[in-house]
Amino acid sequence: MGFWTLMEGFLLFANALAILNEDRFLASRGWTLSELQTGRRNSLKGQTIGLINACQYMRLPLMLLNTIVIVFKLFSG
Repeated sequence: MGFWTLMEGFLLFANALAILNEDRFLASRGWTLSELQTGRRNSLKGQTIGLINACQYMRLPLMLLNTIVIVFKLFSG
């Protein structure tokens, strides 16, 4: 496994987090920022919720990065 494959895996993971719907999927499980208490943001659950929200916030850069990776894969084979 090379560095490029590892980066593609991280990109796929970020895409998976970015498409999670907060109203349908996360709210029913209590995984929203509004339900998280301020003192528990340093917990594992708080850090995970922060990561999910960061990926959802960065959707446009993720789309651009996906486009670059797809074009690169088309040209490199």
